[in-house]
Amino acid sequence: MNNQQLQELTEKWSMENFHRPFEHQIFFNSRLRTTGGRYHLNDHHIDINPLMYTEFDLANLKRVVLHELCHYHLHLTGRDYRHRSTDFRRLLARVGGSRFAPATSKAKTRRTSRHYWYYQCTGCGIRFARQRRFNTTRYVCRRCGHHFILKN
Repeated sequence: MNNQQLQELTEKWSMENFHRPFEHQIFFNSRLRTTGGRYHLNDHHIDINPLMYTEFDLANLKRVVLHELCHYHLHLTGRDYRHRSTDFRRLLARVGGSRFAPATSKAKTRRTSRHYWYYQCTGCGIRFARQRRFNTTRYVCRRCGHHFILKN
């Protein structure tokens, strides 16, 4: 599917579901990774993640486009277009758009193991782990007042 076919489908879906024309541009944006699409408030164009069509099917693409069209039509009519608004949720449920885009293969996976910095107090010997490194000469132990050493 190319951008012209996407434009034609979007215009058709807009008239079928919203009874209003889609008068701006929609196109695929391969730089989108974690989101299905994006509606731009300043010039009203819509970007769609091409993986919504290539990794899934046309029905999934339609649900993502309908989601973005909800933002589009609510914004142009002056109503609240944000995700948490009741106007948006009602319109999305009425037209059958998806609340969330499915995870794609390009989405970054969450790291399960994190790197920790291990410190020990020079006075009382207490040990603890931190995710962020800190200056051992600046901070002291709250138990005994001695400085820490980095134990990695």
